[in-house]
Formats: sequence, C-alpha cells, structure tokens
Amino acid sequence: MDALRAQDPPRIGDYVLLARIGAGGMGVVYLGRSPGGRLVAVKVVREEITGHPEALARFRREAETVRAVRSAYTANLIDAGLDAAPYWIATEYVAGPTLARAVRERGPFPGVTCRRLVAAMAEGLASVHAYGVTHRDLKPQNVLLGSQGPQLIDFGIARGVEQTALTQDGQAPGTPGFTAPEVLTRNEVGAAADVFALGATVAYAATGRAPFGGGDAAAVSYRAVHEEIDTDGVEPGLAALIRACVEKDPARRPGPAELVRWCAVDTALVDDPAYQPLVAMADVVPDTPQRPPNAPALAIHDLPTQGPPPSPPPPPSRTNPWLVAAGVGAVVGIAVAVWLLPGNGGGDGGNGGEGGDKSEGPPGYIQDIGTSRHAWNGLRESCNLPGEEQPPLQFQYAVTTGKNDPSGEIPLGKAEIGYRLKNEEPNLPPYYVSVEVKPPHLLDTDDFGYVSKATDLYEGDETRWKNLVYPDDFSDRAGGKVRPAPPLADDPGEWTVVYHHATSDKNHRSVVCHGFMADTVSE
Repeated sequence: MDALRAQDPPRIGDYVLLARIGAGGMGVVYLGRSPGGRLVAVKVVREEITGHPEALARFRREAETVRAVRSAYTANLIDAGLDAAPYWIATEYVAGPTLARAVRERGPFPGVTCRRLVAAMAEGLASVHAYGVTHRDLKPQNVLLGSQGPQLIDFGIARGVEQTALTQDGQAPGTPGFTAPEVLTRNEVGAAADVFALGATVAYAATGRAPFGGGDAAAVSYRAVHEEIDTDGVEPGLAALIRACVEKDPARRPGPAELVRWCAVDTALVDDPAYQPLVAMADVVPDTPQRPPNAPALAIHDLPTQGPPPSPPPPPSRTNPWLVAAGVGAVVGIAVAVWLLPGNGGGDGGNGGEGGDKSEGPPGYIQDIGTSRHAWNGLRESCNLPGEEQPPLQFQYAVTTGKNDPSGEIPLGKAEIGYRLKNEEPNLPPYYVSVEVKPPHLLDTDDFGYVSKATDLYEGDETRWKNLVYPDDFSDRAGGKVRPAPPLADDPGEWTVVYHHATSDKNHRSVVCHGFMADTVSE
C-alpha cells in the first residue's frame, strides 16, 4: 500500500481515497472509504486507454461477473461507474496476503493445511461454477487469504462457460504453469480447467516452487501439456490429490465436490494454526488520505471526476499509519488485484527491502550482500530457493546457449540471457534489473557470481527483449577490482542465473532464479 500521488483524485464517485493499493498498465487500484465508513477497493481504468474498446469490454465484463457471482469466496461488487470516464468499480476490501506472498515470505504450507486449502478453494470454485462462470486465471496471486477463508480474486478474464476461450490478442487465457493443457492445445475452457489450476496452485503452496518449473512462457506451457507436475517432497496422499487435479485429460479430473469429499477435513481452514498467522500479514489501513509531504494541490483539471470539486483532503500525517509487523512485506492482497507490479506502486520491495538506501542513485553493478544462495538443478529445472521478491506479473526471461540456438547466431561457448515485459506498462517509475550468473563450482557456496550492469526494465520499448551475452557482459567486481567472467567451457555443468531487482549497488533482492547447461564445446 502506498501514499496517494499528487495526480491522484481525492475521491472517485462517493468514495474518499485513502491510499494506493497498486498500479499497472490498465489502471490503478485505490483503497477507498464510503460515506458511511465502509472500506472498498476501487479499480479505475487509466484515462489513456479508455479509447480502447477491448479494454473497456474486459473491464465491463469483470464488473458483470463480480455483480453476478455472490459467494462467500468472492468479494462482492458494491458500486460501479461504467457509463462515462473515469470508469471504475468498487468491491469489498478484504485484508490479507495473497497465497503467493504468504508462501514466498513464510515458506511452503504443511500438508494438513494444504488439504484444508484444497477443500476451501474447491468449495469456492463450486460456488462460482454454479453461476455458469469459470475463473480461467486461478493462481497463487489470485487467491487472497482473508480472515473468513480464501477469496478468489480477479475476474478480469472470467466468462460464461459457453463463451470462447481466446483473449483479444488471440492468446489462451490464464498464466503459464496454471493453464490447463486443453486450453493451450484445443482452446477448450471449462470447469475442469479451473480444477487443473487449483491443483497447480496447491502444488506451489506445498513446495514453494513453480509447479511446472521456470523459464519462458512457451517452455512452461510445454511442460504443463507434456510433463508431470513437480511434487517432490510432498507427502504421498497430498501428491496424489494434486496429480489427480492436473490430469492431462480433463475428463479424468475430480470435480470440486469430489475434491471436498476427498480432503475429508474436520476443521475449517481459518482455524488451522498455520493459517491464522498469515491473516495478520495484512497491512494496517490508514485512517485519513495519505499524500507525500509537500505534494502540490490538485487543480480542477487534474481530477478525473465530474461535477464540482470535493472538499480538500485532510493534511497528510507525519507518520506512516500502515506500518506492518516485523517480517511482513509491502504487498496487500485485495479482491480485484491483477495489475500490481511489485516494486512499482504496490508490490514488494519498492525500496529494495528493509534498510533501502535510495541516496546512492541508480544502481550500476550490484555487490555481494551475503544473499546469494540460489542454485539451479538442471535435472528438475528448478532452483533450490524462490525469489526474495515477486517479479512484475508480465516479466519474462529466457536463456539460450550457442548449442541450443536454432538461428546459429550465438557462438558455441556463450549464452544469451534475456528479459522483458510481455506488454507495455507505461508511466511507471524505474525498475532496475541486474543479472547474476553463478558457475557450477559456486553452487554449494554463498559466494556471489558474475553480474551485469543494472538496466531499467521500463526504459525504451520495454516489450522488446533486453539481451545480455555471457561472458562478455558480466564481471566480478569484488573489492573494487574488475575481473572478467570465465568462459563457459572452463566450468561445464549446471549454471545458475538470478535476476535481481536493485535500488542501489548494495540494495537488491532476487526475483527470478533459473539456469542452463553449459556447452561442452567452446568457441
């Protein structure tokens, strides 16, 4: 949760805005308060995209879906403004972390907790399906752990089961690793696809790992279609339940009601001793609108509301009223969050974590701060540790070696390491990415690897791949000395690649860990 910015309106409709919950390419999500004091989450479409018919159609579809689905497992629609700009919807505000954040910060859930989670989420899906709606993007980021139990959030691409699966750009809906094979290969969307996503989501909760490994979207989707889900280390009974949910043939998957019976829980998830502390991870809500100190007053032409300007907001507090308990990050899960970009107006680590020092200016080459513990396992195509911070939702990354380059443009003995955003996210503050590469001989140590210069993810055309070449663009800079990175041929085996979000050279957090097998033939 973040303070309001100078350009943010003091209110939308009848709702006084208190803080920013998040922002992204389509719009901004605010924490608002009704005239009677009720807290709401207000999602507002950006003015610059209101002329896009497909974006408005999706937004209106979300409002219609949330209005239609009245369930204990979804946040109810309270109000909406869909006739003229600014377009907005207000839903119940539900405090609590997303499942993704809870696992990232507290680790995998115990097996018994996972069973209770399956039962609760399956009951929620049954409730949603009863309205003839499939969610189509169930994943850890879209499950909110509230005080009344899990909430299914973000119905931005949900539709009736009789409607087509393809999105406006012709791509299958959903998120790689959580999208069912029949959606990817045959464009078939149904209730069974939500069960597949539920199984993948619980696999993440039980292991703390991506259910079908990391990498670029195409590689992850390929594994979801053709390979087995990662249940290593999961107790056999729970692993069998997960594998049943992600059967390649949708006809062989259990239905939500069958899953509830399978779990045979005797205690509600909210009474689970491992679940209760997670609810306390929610941010404390500010009592008054929060704006940065010395923020200029809003002129009437800055307000995206119609009619006379409202009364000015109260002066900003000198203290931060939403300080979180020790160990809790900065993300707050809400009932309509899909656009949040961690580190940029609503995600984790906006200042790089505790002790962030912004006075050093933009980062150059990040330095070892004693956190380099990642190691890639090529056999399982996964890392031993997840990222310390969640990456932007549409962050993509890939590694291509000379041996695996179909174009033949990458020489043997070198690797091209790339990253980008799938879609443009305009008008966002800098998000600096530095890449660390660790040779096999460092994998069992905490030693820092070889790093690239940090670059702004949003600089230029961010939808284009930003490509680095190893070893050319990497070096060791410990002790103030620059040492070139060694060739891949010097250390054949499993190399690790870690993408860091850096706010200064000495302040950075890992967001993605991946790896590759080095070519055995040098150039």
